[in-house]
Amino acid sequence: MDLGLQDRVYVVTGATRGLGLATARELTADGAKVVLSGRDERRAREAAAALGPNAVGVAADNADPDAARRLVETARERFGRFDGVLVSVGGPAPGSAADNTDAQWQTAFESVFLGAVRMARAAAAELGEGGVIGFVLSGSVHEPIPGLTISNGLRPGLAGFAKSLSDDLGPRGIRVVGLLPARIDTDRVRELDALSGDAEAARAGHESRIPLRRYGTPEEFGRTAAFLLSPAASYLTGIMVPVDGGARHGF
Repeated sequence: MDLGLQDRVYVVTGATRGLGLATARELTADGAKVVLSGRDERRAREAAAALGPNAVGVAADNADPDAARRLVETARERFGRFDGVLVSVGGPAPGSAADNTDAQWQTAFESVFLGAVRMARAAAAELGEGGVIGFVLSGSVHEPIPGLTISNGLRPGLAGFAKSLSDDLGPRGIRVVGLLPARIDTDRVRELDALSGDAEAARAGHESRIPLRRYGTPEEFGRTAAFLLSPAASYLTGIMVPVDGGARHGF
């Protein structure tokens, strides 16, 4: 199936590793061009170099109010157009409702929530018909995840923002989609498993509750994201797609 990605240009934030990098890899493999960002300049450049000449790495922190503008400008200057963005950001600090500090909440709000809102606004101002804005969220949009109170508080609100944005931008032919990963085999998920004290037992317990009985791979997530960002998904907007091996049992 031709996704129609040839020569389209996307910004992918938080893309030096994990789900963002997997998505950037799938996009470039199908002919798209990508501006990928991460907080560390060296890692951003190395990640882009590994993807080839159709990728460029930029040091940018989602919490920086100027980051969104710089990333969109880089897409236009380097590749001559801008077709969409996938907003991905590292997960906030784990902890319980009683333990997380004000500083942790503030840091997470600036990067996970407000940074994503700024990126979406900047994209919306530049995109034309056929453009797309994607958000990497979490299964916590539907159900709180134990030990991730900050994520449980911020991700559902961002999903609500995404839905409102889809209503606003739909008449302009701009789509808005969200992805809800659960147990994907990334460094972040392995770190969370290790917090239990027995990472192997934690993983086995999670896998037993997933109908497919395994963690997903970053590549599987990346292929799903690439499809949703592509013209092949041109009539999909305002949706939240679980990428969880069937772990969510509601519709």
